[in-house]
Amino acid sequence: MSSDFSIVKDLLQTLTDGIEGFTRASESVKDSNLKMLFAGFAAERQEMADELTAFSDADGTEQKTTITGAIHRGWINLRSVLTSGDDHAILAECERGEDHALAVFKKAADADLPADTKSTIASIATRILTVHNQVKELRDQPK
Repeated sequence: MSSDFSIVKDLLQTLTDGIEGFTRASESVKDSNLKMLFAGFAAERQEMADELTAFSDADGTEQKTTITGAIHRGWINLRSVLTSGDDHAILAECERGEDHALAVFKKAADADLPADTKSTIASIATRILTVHNQVKELRDQPK
């Protein structure tokens, strides 16, 4: 059971990274529609984290972001500064973050976990894939 908690904790950290990443992206882009979209993605990540918390030993305290997530967000900030908030560059970095989140959730889906935990993880992974595809589609649109 302890390893179950460890897997869920890693997933919660990944979701927390997504909350922070999309919040920073929302603050960095120029396009008001992207600002709202990214803010919505951050809120959705919070909902996902709330769902997953039921399967953790978390005591309700705020999750810490991972070092990888902090580096990722720092890169968004750096890129934003260097490109003067180039929305396309930020979209590309958000897609990269979503690639990472999908990989983490895929690995967890393959783990030996209780059925209800696996079902929740699969549901969240599907929602992350939907966001990934939206971000990728926006990134691939002509400037």
